[in-house]
Amino acid sequence: MNASSYLKTLCKIKYSTKGFIFLLLLLSYDACFSQKTQVNGFNFNYLQNRVQSWIDSGYYNGASIVVVKDNKTIYEHQFGTYTPTSVAYIASAGKWLAAATIAAVVDDGKLTWDDKVNKWLPEFNDEKGKATLAQLLSHTSGFPDYQPKGEQTDNYQTLKESVAHIVHLPADTLAGTKFKYGGLAMQVAGRMAELATGKDWETLFQEKIAKPLGMSNTHFTPVDATPGHSPMLGGGARTTLEDYAHFLNMVSNEGGYAGKRILSKKVIVAMQADHVGNAIVKKGEFVENVRQDFRKDVYGLGEWREEVDANGKPTLISSPSWAGAYPWIDKVNHIYGFFLARVNVEKAIKHGFNAFYTSPILPLLVREVLKDAAHPEVKQGFVPIENGKLFYEEAGKGQPIIFIHGHSFDHYEWDPQFFALAKKYHVIRYDVRGYGRSSMPTEFSNQLHAKDLLQLMDFLHIQKANLVGLSMGGFIVSDFLALNPNRLFSATAASGDVFHVQGPSEPWKVEDIEKRRNEIETYKNFGILKNKMVWYDALTIRDGKPIESLRKPLWDMIYKWTAWQPLHIEPRFLLGNDLAAKLKSQKIKVPVMVLTGDVDAQQKNQLLPLIPSAMQVFIPRAGHVSNLENAEGFTAAIERFISSINRK
Repeated sequence: MNASSYLKTLCKIKYSTKGFIFLLLLLSYDACFSQKTQVNGFNFNYLQNRVQSWIDSGYYNGASIVVVKDNKTIYEHQFGTYTPTSVAYIASAGKWLAAATIAAVVDDGKLTWDDKVNKWLPEFNDEKGKATLAQLLSHTSGFPDYQPKGEQTDNYQTLKESVAHIVHLPADTLAGTKFKYGGLAMQVAGRMAELATGKDWETLFQEKIAKPLGMSNTHFTPVDATPGHSPMLGGGARTTLEDYAHFLNMVSNEGGYAGKRILSKKVIVAMQADHVGNAIVKKGEFVENVRQDFRKDVYGLGEWREEVDANGKPTLISSPSWAGAYPWIDKVNHIYGFFLARVNVEKAIKHGFNAFYTSPILPLLVREVLKDAAHPEVKQGFVPIENGKLFYEEAGKGQPIIFIHGHSFDHYEWDPQFFALAKKYHVIRYDVRGYGRSSMPTEFSNQLHAKDLLQLMDFLHIQKANLVGLSMGGFIVSDFLALNPNRLFSATAASGDVFHVQGPSEPWKVEDIEKRRNEIETYKNFGILKNKMVWYDALTIRDGKPIESLRKPLWDMIYKWTAWQPLHIEPRFLLGNDLAAKLKSQKIKVPVMVLTGDVDAQQKNQLLPLIPSAMQVFIPRAGHVSNLENAEGFTAAIERFISSINRK
């Protein structure tokens, strides 16, 4: 399936006008715009609104988040029912704490990472006994990931009893040959630490980690909170926002905290190193799903290596949980953060919300905050439109160029062109309604994207502009050209064509609505993340090979995308089937360029015959997303086109 055909399955469109609400939005614009969550020049508005949307949807009753840069808090907020002292069970986010506790025992010389299970637990006299401590903590031990169906769940009184119910289980595979994420092997690692120190697990954790770090509200207890039950090292910790932040402070400072040495730098480095090695990593593991990175070196000891540099050193590490709690350290940007939350399972399942795969967008949103702060020359704001607002950015001086992004993308798509052309032009980019920081639509409303664009131009006092849009953005350019040609110096539709969907003139039919509802349920059942990956592959794989220049920038945008459009009956935002007639009725004299990646040169373009003034230009070494695949060639084509018009 190619990008264009997949996109056509996602848009079913209609909208309506409410002038009174629009007037209220205009009157309240200044008040809305002034409400910024800004600390030391960092604006966290968008991140805060995104988390609040999870609360409003009922996925969490409450949540807390803290973000720290260079050991200084740059953002902290509580949502819903949570307060600064709220305690929550953090599921797999506790794996990091457990591994650090065992690392402290290694620091003391009472254990080594190479110690085999049978050294401390001779009753493991089969293949499981040959697994090392490091393999137990890196999910490469060959142990079953969880208790098999039919076995008693792991809710005993002590780790000793817990391990006694693991010893008889058959090994899944030989140690070191397969990565299998789970929690059962960590129980054995914890028991080894108990035997090496002569202390029970909770005492050990308090002594080595919690008390030195001032984590007074953090404990390992079972999920059902029954006193005396064996601690679940892989999922039974509970904590507060501040407590876990202390732990992240220690890790990010290579084992030091408040002038004290908690862990040695050596064990910190060991925990962050690749411990998967040559083990098989099955398709669809966490790092592949959230970062679209097909590496094998995805795990250390108790922590995921989400991103690594060219030398294999970790740059983003984390310990995500199914419940939504998510601690991370962004080593490149000297950031650590913690999101404390406990998912409402019933609501999440109903709406296809997966907390494990959603919380990891937070480092990306924080990076956006840093990126924005690094460009004070770029003005940001919101434009009031009917029933909502559009986020925009502008920079530079000269003739205006307005960039319009593609479906599932946002304004960051235009990074290469925005900053390059700002040296000569007044450049504007914005998030289309339903994307990025702009307002979400409502089903069956009646509002064209082209009309939103006109309101943006009016608000910014732009009488005429050069439009540049790609894919969906190109469709919006064509619509605007058909409706408002007098407002244009030029129009560029990259990967532009006639988009054959129902237009505003075609009324909704009962059978159309029913069909769309079924499509939405199918989308949810397949999974939001899986659907995003299918769409991503359609854009970034050609002839069975990945297009490397597109992979990271496109996934960062698609992963952050809310997927509102495929989850709702969309308004008819585009002219669609109405476009041809409107273009024919206009005597278009505006210079128009249809930009096409040379990979798509053989595809017949249906837009060109409708616009006598249009010319087609091919971008070499590029396909559908030509502005990112060959950014220099795309930017040069835009500059040549606009310059040639201005010389006439």
